[in-house]
Amino acid sequence: MSVLPEVRDQSDSYALLHLIQGAVVTQAVSVAARLGVADVLAGGPLSVEEIAARVGSDAKATHRVLRALAGHGVFAVGPDGRYANTPLSDKLREDAPDTMRGFALLMNHPTLWEEWGHLYDTVETGEPNLPKLRGMGALDFFHANPDYARVFFQAFGELSASETDPILAAYDFSGFGTVVDVIAGRGNLLAGILRQAPDTKGVLYDSKIATVDSPALFEAAGVADRLTIEHGGYLDKLPAGGDAYVFKHIIHDFSEADAVTALRNAREAIAPGGKLLVIEYVIPEHNEQHLGNTIDLWLMLMLGAQERTLAEYTELFARAGFKLTRAVPTSAPISVIEGIPV
Repeated sequence: MSVLPEVRDQSDSYALLHLIQGAVVTQAVSVAARLGVADVLAGGPLSVEEIAARVGSDAKATHRVLRALAGHGVFAVGPDGRYANTPLSDKLREDAPDTMRGFALLMNHPTLWEEWGHLYDTVETGEPNLPKLRGMGALDFFHANPDYARVFFQAFGELSASETDPILAAYDFSGFGTVVDVIAGRGNLLAGILRQAPDTKGVLYDSKIATVDSPALFEAAGVADRLTIEHGGYLDKLPAGGDAYVFKHIIHDFSEADAVTALRNAREAIAPGGKLLVIEYVIPEHNEQHLGNTIDLWLMLMLGAQERTLAEYTELFARAGFKLTRAVPTSAPISVIEGIPV
């Protein structure tokens, strides 16, 4: 009489294996983005041979990549074997609203892969590893490697741009006389704020090199007549008299001491009755899946900086002379964290 071996439940093992192989999926998405597959499918379904001919790839290899991605909802294959875009792959198009193509290209960059290979060292020591690996800080490394910097900032610029509409839908800026956007780059968010609030004036505050294209952006938005551009650095004194001081994806780049300094500069400059608006990822208290948790690892690895919980923002605001009044969630993974001077 034969005895059948005990069947073990391996579902957890294979669930973990899928996570471990996430890097393979990342590479496949990045390759599809680099080839421009989603762009050539914008006009409708195509066979693998047609796709490969248009993007300049091997048809059999392309089929194997697209087949793997289709299992994750990135591209779809019809009964006739032709591939088509899905809502996910459509965001790999270069011209798509809220495109993620730049981020897909960044995640395939060999420089980035080398940096993430040193996450263990950062976790072991508690110190950012990029300065050790490169012999310089992140900003100096970007200046020394402009091609990589272009890919990096294109990716995060696209991510930031995708957040503008959710912010404007969730928070009403029309009650402010003057909004000062601190370290705002070209000023996409501020341009959106001025469109939403026709009686509001804006001050764009950043370095000269960051704002070189800003006048054209605000002209195109039809709000240039309500814009002032002032130049300065991250921890310099801020333009005085604003009714709202906006820090979007800035405070999370700072050490605790520098974050307090930046917010105290806003406290010194703010008009009576004004508000501080920090727009960041807020880490959930109960370890649920959230984009902020993975971005937090980027900050830890590269800068020794961090994302924060709402409790941590409450404490940070208090140290800078503000009382946190509310955190307004948006349809994106970010929140508008509001404070008033005390």
